[in-house]
Amino acid sequence: MKAVRFHQYGDPDVLRYEDVDVPVPAAGQVRIKVAATSFNPVDAGIRSGGLQGPFPVALPHTPGIDVAGTIDAIGDEVGNLAIGDKVIGFLPMAGAGAAAEYVIAPAEVLTSAPSSVPLADAAALPSVGLTARQALFELGQLTAGQRVLVTGAGGAVGAYAVQLAKNAGAYVVATASPRSEDRVRAAGADEILDHTTTDIVAAVTEPVDLLLNLAPIDPEQFAKQATLVRNGGTVVNTTVWMQAPSDEARGIRGLNVFVRSDAGQLAELVAAVDQGEVRIDISRRIQLEDLPALHTEAANGGVSGKVVVLTPNA
Repeated sequence: MKAVRFHQYGDPDVLRYEDVDVPVPAAGQVRIKVAATSFNPVDAGIRSGGLQGPFPVALPHTPGIDVAGTIDAIGDEVGNLAIGDKVIGFLPMAGAGAAAEYVIAPAEVLTSAPSSVPLADAAALPSVGLTARQALFELGQLTAGQRVLVTGAGGAVGAYAVQLAKNAGAYVVATASPRSEDRVRAAGADEILDHTTTDIVAAVTEPVDLLLNLAPIDPEQFAKQATLVRNGGTVVNTTVWMQAPSDEARGIRGLNVFVRSDAGQLAELVAAVDQGEVRIDISRRIQLEDLPALHTEAANGGVSGKVVVLTPNA
């Protein structure tokens, strides 16, 4: 089979599009004929070697933590899935990824793919959809009638964060650049602030219950934005290299997101997609052989939104 792998840590040029043996599932696992995976910034972090502590992968390593595809082989002790099932999942970050024609997945991380969208497009949902859901509701405890400020809403997680917050009955203030403004508006933001020209702290005139940061913001600026949170509110951060600011005097909790795979939550997101409540957001689609070039583009700051990576099976 064809796969993209790296045999050593480094810049994007360590990625190779090469022939690899088709894997065989063990007990509790299934093999998926991959329709698509997606690009996530964490893929680049793992490839560079900067995340060896939390994600100690075995080399050579295949990236791609999202998967959409069809089960074509089943290991022992798997009772809830069948050959031919169309599934999606958020794969273990330290395991072999789905930038390949076939991938092995733990059965427990998978759920049925949406029926209302092409199977390959569903690869854009798992990791970012779960990140948004867990950030907003598990950590942020967002409820109807509250106000949320989503910074970096033009990114891949932002599209889902805005949609889920609006579906929950929140008022959403979002920051985005001009190139992603239309996508954020389509997601349902009530207000959109251009972070390239606007002083966000000055522009937000009412306190928010939740500040959700999705961008690699300067820590000093992040601390200033945290002053927009009302007493007793919450700051949630998805960028792993800095801590969300807290303010004990005002009862403000600062929490960082460490997204986890959760098939039950993913099934709820799939249901929302099929019911027309959540739109899968894709900025573009590329072929598997072009994934190394996409890593280079991302290193130069050129990737916006969610990119789906199609395999030869798609």
